[in-house]
Amino acid sequence: MESLQQKAVIVGVQLQNDNNFDYAMEELRNLAAACDIEVVAELSQKSSRVNPSHYIGTGKIQELALLMEQHEAPIVIFNDELSPSQIRNLESTLDRQVIDRTILILNIFAQRAKTKEAQLQVEVAQLQYMLPRLTGLRESLGRQGGGGGTGLKNRGAGETKLELDRRRIEERISVLQLELQAQVSRRQIQRKQRHKNEVPVVCLVGYTNTGKSSLMNTLVETYHPGSGKGVFAKDMLFATLETSVRSIELPDHKTFLLTDTVGFVSQLPHHLVKAFRSTLEEVTEADLLIHVVDISDPQHEQHMAVTDETLKALGADGIPTLYAYNKADLTDQPYPQVQENSVTLSALKNRGITELTELIRSRVFTDYIQCEILVPFDRGSIVSYFNEHADVQSVSYEEQGTRLKLECRAADYERFRGDFVELTQ
Repeated sequence: MESLQQKAVIVGVQLQNDNNFDYAMEELRNLAAACDIEVVAELSQKSSRVNPSHYIGTGKIQELALLMEQHEAPIVIFNDELSPSQIRNLESTLDRQVIDRTILILNIFAQRAKTKEAQLQVEVAQLQYMLPRLTGLRESLGRQGGGGGTGLKNRGAGETKLELDRRRIEERISVLQLELQAQVSRRQIQRKQRHKNEVPVVCLVGYTNTGKSSLMNTLVETYHPGSGKGVFAKDMLFATLETSVRSIELPDHKTFLLTDTVGFVSQLPHHLVKAFRSTLEEVTEADLLIHVVDISDPQHEQHMAVTDETLKALGADGIPTLYAYNKADLTDQPYPQVQENSVTLSALKNRGITELTELIRSRVFTDYIQCEILVPFDRGSIVSYFNEHADVQSVSYEEQGTRLKLECRAADYERFRGDFVELTQ
């Protein structure tokens, strides 16, 4: 697909009891825009079922052909995943390029993939999508077969080419999956390491383009100013495909890992969910999820439902969750505002960040204790350790050693218990 602004008509079938249809069509427009395609017209049909051969009925096909001619649109985009035969029938009837929702999303992912892992995942998803659709090429392949002789010979040449293509694709998928497996193992080792260090993992989730990366950048900049550790953030669908992990150290030496994930979208193609499973698994390992919502978007409740559905599909629906209602600066809502499990904030204006941090702190740092201890002078290394890893509130020097009043992890307290005198707790 060339990235010049091409014109397209979008088509959808509204089934009975489908109240999300207008929303899905609007989303399709946005997906097309993300692919540099200009939607010049829209055609929809109310029906009790999708037409198995052409997706829409015969009358609508004629209407569509006219519409595409009027607008000189070389592309037609369908709101669902089309079957191989539907694509074949539509292309031969309309003589235009036929795209479905799945290939549109795969295309955006292919454009956006930056890291090796994301590129491998997208390629696997694209090939798995293509595999059953190769049969659609059978006629054109057959026509390439040797001239003369029987029709059988003709078909044979196409078939052979088809089988070769199929085998090549299957082999390529196997190679890619092996490579991906190596990447996944590496990620799992890193994950185990984190668990060993007992650093809590906080994961940003949400619909695509709600400002997850901007929120991550604001948090990084707030607690590590000038570190240059920001992530790519842009106002577009699927700007982030990679999982970014940043360590956030609060002023009292409490540290948590913040993870940014790929945004969700409704009807995320199952090839993609499967391919991105290893990336999305980060979510299932988190101690806390922050569900980022673009409160300025009139569709935000729908977006929240899509995110919840995707989390459920990943098996992450049981993880404690906080809600960050972002982009409040674009609404007339007062902010920052804190409720029990949510903060209304603006990542762009850096307002509500402290409040969000306080909520995170209260959820993930539950194993801390307040104590007062006396550390003998010959155990100076313990004082250094607590200075670095705990919140030391006061220090005084006595005859027997250093007296510390501090808040530290219960695990650290137990670890060094034999090396200091417990004064109060």
